[in-house]
Amino acid sequence: MLLRFVDPAVARRTFSIGRVLFALVVVGWTAGTSLAAQAAEDERPNVILIMTDDQGYGDLGVHGNPVIETPVLDKLAGESVAFDRFYVSPVCAPTRASLMTGRYNYRTGAVDTYLGRAMMYAQEVTLAEMLAAAGYQTGIFGKWHLGDNYPLRAMDQGFQTTLVHRGGGVGQPADPPGNLYMNPTLFARGEAVQTEGYCSDVYTDAAMQFITDHADAPFFVYLPFNCPHTPLQVQDEDLARYDGKDFSPSAYGEHPGQQISAQADAETTAKIYAMVSNIDDNLGRLFAKIDELGLAERTIVIFLTDNGPQQARYNAGLRGRKGSVYEGGIRVPCFVKWPGHLEAGRVVTP
Repeated sequence: MLLRFVDPAVARRTFSIGRVLFALVVVGWTAGTSLAAQAAEDERPNVILIMTDDQGYGDLGVHGNPVIETPVLDKLAGESVAFDRFYVSPVCAPTRASLMTGRYNYRTGAVDTYLGRAMMYAQEVTLAEMLAAAGYQTGIFGKWHLGDNYPLRAMDQGFQTTLVHRGGGVGQPADPPGNLYMNPTLFARGEAVQTEGYCSDVYTDAAMQFITDHADAPFFVYLPFNCPHTPLQVQDEDLARYDGKDFSPSAYGEHPGQQISAQADAETTAKIYAMVSNIDDNLGRLFAKIDELGLAERTIVIFLTDNGPQQARYNAGLRGRKGSVYEGGIRVPCFVKWPGHLEAGRVVTP
């Protein structure tokens, strides 16, 4: 993936979506083809790819945020190889196209998020298509945002099991009018399904059921949450954990570089942090299921976000946010965990 407006000397030493994606494809494809005669099917690693929407680099406790509660993600960072300089596009659909194809987003047709510019060319070969061809069961649960009609849908691009919303978010244009984060109407293999529960909980439940159903075969789970993207619809119980919290700039201590903008709004930040904490809880459930099924040692877990934060808030001293090519808009967390294969706690820096 091209790192625009980044010094070439730095770009050569940074990590991007394409490199991690390529490594995954090599693992899945070679295990399923050239090594098939030597390796049993259950020796191929499972892959769980998790992406959140508009969660910035600073929206994690492990990145110096003393207010947000993300114990599961903080623990994941310590158990993973963490890429300290990992860059994406400044808005989400281009990042998602690069994630699925390993290619510069302009080559895929996904150049923005609206007015038809978030539709990835049908001829692009996705990671799901490659892994499905290698014998993997593939499923997506959450946000696709690369096309809602044939032949651009996730179900047309290699995903055998799909549970997604339409467009860029629940209740946004292209999604059913009036759709809400609670009890959303989602689409399973193109058919509308009325679900029960908060959207992030619904996606996680579906992913866990998929993993349970395919525990004996290699699987690829793509779990792209639409939270904490707007509209900021939050469950009361999640928001309650931030009652009485101090969100003023002084609560975050002294940080180098860009400080928290005076535009930051405490109520907005509380809702965003509550949505992130809900994701954190759900990932705790997901990882517990992986452990329960005895799959941890042969499952690669990747976590990243699609771009910087949309709203003004703490971002670990980085300049800019979503929509900007300054680091605050394009530098995001990226953790890769594979017990017994990757060194836990290693931080890769330029």
